[in-house]
Amino acid sequence: MLTHFAASLGVLGLLTIVPGPDMAVVTRRAVAAGPGDALRTVGGITAGLLVWGVLTVAGLAAVLAASPAAHLVVRLLGGGYLVFLGMQALRQNRHAHAAAAPADTGTRRAGGNPWRTGLVGNILNPKIAVFYTGLLPTLVPARMPAVWAMTLLVLLHAALTLAWLSGYVFLLSKIRPVLERPRIRRALGRITGIVLIGFGLAAAFASGASPGWNRPG
Repeated sequence: MLTHFAASLGVLGLLTIVPGPDMAVVTRRAVAAGPGDALRTVGGITAGLLVWGVLTVAGLAAVLAASPAAHLVVRLLGGGYLVFLGMQALRQNRHAHAAAAPADTGTRRAGGNPWRTGLVGNILNPKIAVFYTGLLPTLVPARMPAVWAMTLLVLLHAALTLAWLSGYVFLLSKIRPVLERPRIRRALGRITGIVLIGFGLAAAFASGASPGWNRPG
């Protein structure tokens, strides 16, 4: 059982550090409004993981995974939200360049409440939906009660995500003098906007129906 659990922890770690929409959102917030705003976004992302964890442990995620219509709705909502964030980032990046806004405008420069952005983005993240409805149950050790095992795995995944993204924000804060350079800031704003749009389109137009939920990634 310990070997299985260690392997499960390794899978959680790998899934945590693979770049995805959450990291793009955090990057956008860190560049546009600083580390405090980015950390609040990380808090919202972690809360979103806990929401998916509760749904999974309660069995509601399995119901969602079995419905092709629900799969399509979540995929389109999640993809649309990521495209919206990407378009918002590109628009604000363009306006900030034109207006030469001061560096201390805070959350207003990134747009919206950072905690809510992290929460909603993670709840509508199709990759998280795939993981919690398809892969997470397979990581449960055979000799542990499924409910307690999945609860523990969800909490570990949330803790790993919080630590990893917080460390990433800390790294960005260390190189913020470089990120504050107008040319670098504009380039990163465009890149994160395009990346978010790309993730959104990939999620919205991913092929396959409900069986796709059972494939990781």
